[in-house]
Amino acid sequence: MLTVLGSAPAFAAPRESVRPVAKAKKASGGTKVQRSRGSTAVVKATSSKKKRPSVRLTRGRRVARRAGSLVGTSLATHRVPDDCSGLARAAYKSVGIELLSQGTLPGENAVSAIHRRAQRSGALHRRTPKPGDLIFFRETYDRNRDGVRNDGLTHVGVIESVERDGTVVFVHRGGSGVKRARMNLRIPSKHTQSGRVLNDYIRKAEGGQRARLTSELFSGYASASLL
Repeated sequence: MLTVLGSAPAFAAPRESVRPVAKAKKASGGTKVQRSRGSTAVVKATSSKKKRPSVRLTRGRRVARRAGSLVGTSLATHRVPDDCSGLARAAYKSVGIELLSQGTLPGENAVSAIHRRAQRSGALHRRTPKPGDLIFFRETYDRNRDGVRNDGLTHVGVIESVERDGTVVFVHRGGSGVKRARMNLRIPSKHTQSGRVLNDYIRKAEGGQRARLTSELFSGYASASLL
């Protein structure tokens, strides 16, 4: 017999069929279904955009925002007197508060009546104010026209913001309409510094006396959260 020389023939292992990976499909409820060989994975879908949580403004910030919106406008259309007390009342009406709900006493001006309300509610303070707080001034004009500074509280405004250097920005009804003004109790005798207003003039020069700055006639604050 003839012997056949050579190596034994090689036999290849049978090829296993491979199933293609299916593309991810969106499923109900915000999920994705991924299919692969021998298994099915469920992956939660994530949104690329995150919703910003809504921020609820405090009473004071709502009052401050309203006061700021009145700058340059006339108070005649807001059913309040066209003066400083009218500005404060219009700002607080936006949060449902009537600052003169207790009325005025005989001989009492509106500013004093609002101050009296603040005193009764424990709102008066002299700390760093917050937006919406009231700011009071005394002797800003000769109310009884007797030439003597005996008029007490004569002006009120609404705090809008406090700057980093301590300058308080407030909205008030001045002689030229509703506007913003500034006061810095840390530097009370300076009108301006480095080109910035620190203290506005709030009483004009008259009767041989010089004009007065906001810091010189400042009386105190009233907290918006307690009014």
